Amino acid sequence: MKDYIPYIIFGLTSGAIYGISAMGLVLTYKTAGVFNFAHGAVCAAAAYAFYDLRELQGLPWPVAAALAVLVFGALLGLILERMALVLANVSTAYKIVATVGLLVAIRSCIVLRYGAEALPFQPFLPQETAFRIEGVRVNYDNVIDLLLGIAAAVALFVFFRASRLGTAMRGVVDDAPLLDMTGQSPAAVRRSAWIIGSVFAAASGVLFASVQQQLDVNILTLLVVQAFGAAAVGLFRSLPLAFVGGLAVGLLQKLAGKEVASHAELQGIDTNMPFLVLLLVLLVARRQQLVEVGRHIKERAVPPSPFPAWVRTAGFAALTVFILLVPQIVGTKLAFWNVTATQVILFLSLGLLVRTSGQISLCHIGFAAIGAAGFGHMLQHDVPWGLAVLIGGAIVIPIGAIIALPAMRLPTLYLALATLGFNIMLAQYAFGKSYMFGFGRLDARRPDVWGMEDDKRYYYLLVTIAFLCLLLVLAVERSRLGRLLRAMSDSPTALTTSGMNVNVTRVMVFCISGFLAGISGALYASLFGSVNQDSFNYLDSLVVLAILAISGRRTITAALVAAFLYKGLPGYVDTIASALGDQDPVQVQTCLNILFGVLAIAAAALSQGQFQNWLSDRGTVWEERSSGPRELRYQTVVAARRAKRPRTETDRSDELVGAGSGGRHG
Repeated sequence: MKDYIPYIIFGLTSGAIYGISAMGLVLTYKTAGVFNFAHGAVCAAAAYAFYDLRELQGLPWPVAAALAVLVFGALLGLILERMALVLANVSTAYKIVATVGLLVAIRSCIVLRYGAEALPFQPFLPQETAFRIEGVRVNYDNVIDLLLGIAAAVALFVFFRASRLGTAMRGVVDDAPLLDMTGQSPAAVRRSAWIIGSVFAAASGVLFASVQQQLDVNILTLLVVQAFGAAAVGLFRSLPLAFVGGLAVGLLQKLAGKEVASHAELQGIDTNMPFLVLLLVLLVARRQQLVEVGRHIKERAVPPSPFPAWVRTAGFAALTVFILLVPQIVGTKLAFWNVTATQVILFLSLGLLVRTSGQISLCHIGFAAIGAAGFGHMLQHDVPWGLAVLIGGAIVIPIGAIIALPAMRLPTLYLALATLGFNIMLAQYAFGKSYMFGFGRLDARRPDVWGMEDDKRYYYLLVTIAFLCLLLVLAVERSRLGRLLRAMSDSPTALTTSGMNVNVTRVMVFCISGFLAGISGALYASLFGSVNQDSFNYLDSLVVLAILAISGRRTITAALVAAFLYKGLPGYVDTIASALGDQDPVQVQTCLNILFGVLAIAAAALSQGQFQNWLSDRGTVWEERSSGPRELRYQTVVAARRAKRPRTETDRSDELVGAGSGGRHG
């Protein structure tokens, strides 16, 4: 038992921090109905703010902690409350897009200011020995972290049970107008909840950086994954159970780390323990316990194109000519266009899943990585190049079917959580194994025929494959399966009552989407001769969703635009940097990521046609300002007619109609 005591101590310390973060996440979700995927980014931002105030500005740590947690955390809470209010009337999928965009934007802002490399972080809590258990030291910082977590959990429990504001927070999502009738402002209640939740997130970020003794933007941003596992124990609603879940996740993580240390094939299981807990809860909990908080908003249908058919045909013809002429136009940038061609397939895959079927995937970079690994291993076994590409895509099909299992029983939000957790587990556990990339490089190559080593010839091969995948997606969308997918996105219940099997449809779309993503990964790997586990950044699964959201709502055009924004535009970063006065190209790329995140938030906020409605309202106002109200213009016409001819029965009926229209105006 003595051997386990250090792991129990560190597990409880980390678990208390996970619990604090999870309680902040659950609190904001319960009161606003918006599950904040950027919760970990708030943790990271507060930790970096504390570092800046203490290390760079020289403030004492208590002052720096108060400013970073209480002031900066509260300000972030106010901003998030405003964003949540804007997102109140959009669909769950777009709420996820907006918070993912916020995560991308905040993370990129941190990288722009402090760089992507980890920074040393000196602990600020006392490190002296408080007492010993079986000869094992327990430091004061361990005790303080645990006591802070317990105190926060107890305080929140009492607050919700004994205070009027706590009671109001429990009712604001269920019936805000009823709460308003009692004299309690729903806006003030939501604002208070977001402030408290963000302060908790800020505190957990600062404490976690102190425990880790380093600032790593990726680790801190993904602290939210630990919170996911903890919040799942409380079924994303119970604050006390969320804290208990944090302690459980921390203990399991450290104890698993001890057990797998001597088994190379199991290493990485400990870091993925939060996801395993999350997945277990999502699979075991009853469907009635995993109902999304807040109103269900139906996503607005894609409006018809404002352009006539001949304009669209001419546009696609011009685009086709441009694509064929790219090798003669772009010069040394052709390598980036080759990469772009492979990513068109990735966005076709993601668009088929998100746009057509209305489901969310945050693991498509993981799908592409599996396809690349399968492609590389097939080449090592002397499989012909074309067959190796197809096998790389086919390997992802059963993985897609497995991921579809949660999709059969989970709403959109929890499916997004499951796919994000799978994506992170894949990167942290499987990428380093021999059946994927290992710790070296996995060889990949281009076909050995027709001089494909030449970038121009290979470009046309990639464009041909992308075109075939585009035809496949078009065939799916226009087939009976496509109609079922659109019906499932519109109303799964109605599709079920008509006798259709929704589960089979979900599995099929995940399999097709995974197949296309695997082909994209295989072609991407072939461009470089070899790939490793760093070739596929799991955080890019968030970036690609944000980029897809700003690229339009039609699957084909969105895939083309998104692929260029994702991989084509970065090829011109050095040109943009030179035009801006010899700026650092890395900083310019980081600024582009910030822009992608902000635009994703805007796309989500305007997804229900708010901008078009505003333009329509403005048009009515401008018309009335220039010509007068409608009934006044009508009366002017009637008066002019009366002046020219004698009064008739028609004039009397016109007066009656005019009076009626005036009464109905507005």
